[in-house]
Amino acid sequence: MSRVVFKFLSYFAAVFAADQIIKWIFLNGFRYKSEFIDLILVYNKGVAFSMFSFLGENLKYIQLALIAVLLGYLFGQKELLRSHSTAFGLLLGGGCSNILDRFVHGGVVDYIFWHKWFNFAVFNFADMMIDLAIVIILIQSFLYRKK
Repeated sequence: MSRVVFKFLSYFAAVFAADQIIKWIFLNGFRYKSEFIDLILVYNKGVAFSMFSFLGENLKYIQLALIAVLLGYLFGQKELLRSHSTAFGLLLGGGCSNILDRFVHGGVVDYIFWHKWFNFAVFNFADMMIDLAIVIILIQSFLYRKK
C-alpha cells in the first residue's frame, strides 16, 4: 500500500506544483494572444463555466469539505485508491490547487482561452488534469468491466 500512496502523492504534488507555477507566471504579468488561443488572466468565482458563483465565499468551504470526504473515502477504500491512484492524484492535485486559489486570490486563476471556431470557457492546467483524471477513471472502469 505504501507504493500506492507514494504514487498518488507523487502525481498530486506534481500537478499541484506545476499548476501553481504556471499561475504564478500569469499573476506576474505573462500574456499572449493569437488567432486560436489567448493566454490571459481571469479569476473564476464559480466552478466550470462560472456555475455556482452565487455561493460566493461559501463555495471554497464546500469544495474543501468535498475534497476531505473524498480523501477519507479513498483511504478507507484502499482497493479504489489502488486501482485509480494516478487518476486520483491528478484529480485531487488539480482540485486542491484550484481551492488554494480561492483562499489566496479570491477565485480560481484561469488563463487559457480558446476562441477559434467557437468561444470556450477560460480554464487552466488544473482543470485539464481533472478532466484527464475523469477520462482515465472511465477508461479503467470500462476495461475492468470487460474483464
